[in-house]
Parts: sequence; C-alpha cells; structure tokens
Amino acid sequence: MTEIAVLIGTGSIGVAVGRRAAVGRKLFLADFNERAMADVASRLHDEGYDVTTQQIDIADHGSVASLADAAASLGDVTRVIVAAGVSPVQASTRRVLEVDLAGTAYVLEEFGRVIAPGGSGVVIASMAGHMGDGYSKDIEHALAYTPAADLLGLAALDPETVGDSGAAYTLAKRANALRVQAAAVEWGARGARVNCLSPGIISTPLAQDEMSGPNAAGYAAMIDTSAARRMGAPVEIGNIAAYLLGPEGAFITGADLLIDGGVIAAMRAGQLG
Repeated sequence: MTEIAVLIGTGSIGVAVGRRAAVGRKLFLADFNERAMADVASRLHDEGYDVTTQQIDIADHGSVASLADAAASLGDVTRVIVAAGVSPVQASTRRVLEVDLAGTAYVLEEFGRVIAPGGSGVVIASMAGHMGDGYSKDIEHALAYTPAADLLGLAALDPETVGDSGAAYTLAKRANALRVQAAAVEWGARGARVNCLSPGIISTPLAQDEMSGPNAAGYAAMIDTSAARRMGAPVEIGNIAAYLLGPEGAFITGADLLIDGGVIAAMRAGQLG
C-alpha cells in the first residue's frame, strides 16, 4: 500500500523536514494559507515529489480530523510532521493558544488514531518552551493529559491569565513537548513513535519578523551570547528530524530535543536575562 507523509505547515522548517520524510512516499501538504501551500507544492512537484494538498485550519478540531481521515484514505500514514504555528509578533494571545497549543494537540490526537504501525511523527516546537521557571505540576499535568477538545477551557489558559502573546508562546511550546510525551503512549499502542524538536533561532521568514519586532535586541543578544554565535539553518532541523523519524531513531519516542546553538545553556549560566 502507498505510504503517506503528512506535512502540516509549509514554512521553511516544515519543508526542510518534509523533503527528507517524503522520499519514497506520497506527500500530503496541509496549510491555512492556500497560496503559500500551492507555491510549495509546485516547487516540490518540480523536485520529483508526488504531492497532494488540503487547506486546513489547525485551530479547528474538525478540520484536523478531516485531514487525518483524508490522509488515511490515501494509504498508510507513516510520517507526520507538525510545523504549523504563529509567532508572538504575528498573533494575539488567544490565537497563539488556539494554533500553537490546541492545534498541535488536535493533530496528535487525530493522527494518533490513523498512524500506521511502524510510523513516526515529529512536532516542531521551540526553545521558548525551555525558558523561564516552568509551570506547576498540576498545570503541566493538565496541559499533557486534558482531552484536546477541552484544553482551551482550562483556567490556566484563559488569555487574561496567560498574559501577552509572548507568554502564550512560551506556554504553548512547553505544552507541545508535554503533549508529545503523553501522546507517545497512545501512538506506541499502534506501534508508532512521536517526538518533539525545540529549535532556537532558525533563519526563516518567521524569525526575521521577530528580529525586526519589539524584541529585536533580545534576539540579537541571544545569538551573540550563544556558543554557536549564529542562527540555525532549516536544513539542520531537517537532518535531525529525519534521524528521529527514520529507523535510526527507532528507540526514541516521547522525547523533546533542544536545538538552539546553546542559547538556553547561556541563560541557565546567567549570561542572558
């Protein structure tokens, strides 16, 4: 039967991962922005990929469920990449929570029921989830295990409680890693794996938006203080994701891998605020 690789979110990092994951598979692209998705589909088709597309709103649980059903109707879903998201300068607190937090939970839940035995998935989160002092055990447990449909009803996720969009982003990315660890149990029951990647500052249009926004000086300081002293490249994330998704990563599931060039290490060492 045909193997299907699903890429949700057709930004630079998602495409870098998709290029590796879709070799020998039919590539099913999903994105909110139909024009951007069509451009990516055309480019990948020209590179030799067998591409199908479907518009999706990851913040809509029904839309995600329909995508999972459509993917399963095409063949065995053996790769799932979740790379959709919005940044703090692009969206409100509420929208960040709807897309980055709840949307990822919907995907993990819905694709957890269709992922094929031997399949694997990866969620692209962010080093932001490693910033700050973390959250209480009760909140983290709720973020990990509350049914996806009920997540946004948690008192801890009320936008007034969360704060600004930056705080929402940090919370959402921490929740991504927690949801992946919880989902690894359900995916494992189907003979599949799922992991999380937490990139640092990667050279993408989204990062450029952030670096020209109100926190531009902070981003520059993170780069200058990090051990790598540079931004990462999307292909570097693609290479690591390919390892986790492929047979070399067969003993890895429920993990969250920080790929930030040493930014969080510098923070922990007191070199950054």
